[in-house]
Amino acid sequence: MANVTAAMVKDLREKTGAGMMDCKNALGETEGNIEAAIDWLRKKGLSKAAKKSGRIAAEGLVSVFVRGADGVVVEVNSETDFVARNADFQDLARNIARLAVETGTSDVEALKAVAYPGGGTLSDAIANAIATIGENMTLRRAASVQIGQGFIGQYVHNSVAEGLGKIGVLVALESKADPEKLAPLGRLIALHVAAANPLALDPSDLDAAIIAREKAVLAGKNEGKPAHVLEKIVESGLKTYYKEVCLIEQPSIHAEHAGKTIGQAVKEAEKTAGAPITLKGFVRYALGEGIEKQESDFAAEVAAAGGQI
Repeated sequence: MANVTAAMVKDLREKTGAGMMDCKNALGETEGNIEAAIDWLRKKGLSKAAKKSGRIAAEGLVSVFVRGADGVVVEVNSETDFVARNADFQDLARNIARLAVETGTSDVEALKAVAYPGGGTLSDAIANAIATIGENMTLRRAASVQIGQGFIGQYVHNSVAEGLGKIGVLVALESKADPEKLAPLGRLIALHVAAANPLALDPSDLDAAIIAREKAVLAGKNEGKPAHVLEKIVESGLKTYYKEVCLIEQPSIHAEHAGKTIGQAVKEAEKTAGAPITLKGFVRYALGEGIEKQESDFAAEVAAAGGQI
């Protein structure tokens, strides 16, 4: 076996953009022949994957998976919306959510190291998908909900297949009631979360920085008023704000709960369920939220393609 030096690995990395260990393995497999190693990486799809890794991926799918008392939502991104209709990409997104439930982890880096069906790790599977489909892809984030007993409601908006779409929601209902009696409530609340996009379950779950910012805005709007008046205005304004952004306090969007908040709707459902119900938590992922999409200058691209720049 050829002696693979650090300089050889560095040279191959610069030529292909592949990872250090992949370059080392390629050189080992090809007896140190740089050109043969480049071809080896290309055949494995590793060179292609590395070249695409810098491109912005803001499309893709949100995948939802529930098994018993555990539920997970993951966001798997691609560069274009077209890939969301690819069966292989859909299988990848679906499998990632399933693996997250089976392994009990929603930590992205830990998930990437999990064994993937068919061999290798999830990270390997993503690299292979990049090479096969031809776009950059990323496992951006994952979140889970768990219950001791009860029901996990779910909803997927703009669904392209079961459990896959543009918005994914999970709602955890903790209760000793029959899960079948909890199911309608769980779905209605999940639909509400998708539409109303609450920031937190209740005021105690809101980030302190968000509350401080809202107080500052309210105070600024009423600058100059006496301190005792300003205090009451801010207090009243916060109550209104909580009704807008906290799930428990939001007015339900459903006709079945007309005039009631989500918290009141849950309380009312206890009569039908025959047991207390606690809205334990929720997760809502919308595809691409928070990703700064790259804007392209079409005229410049055309000119560049023609060698005019």
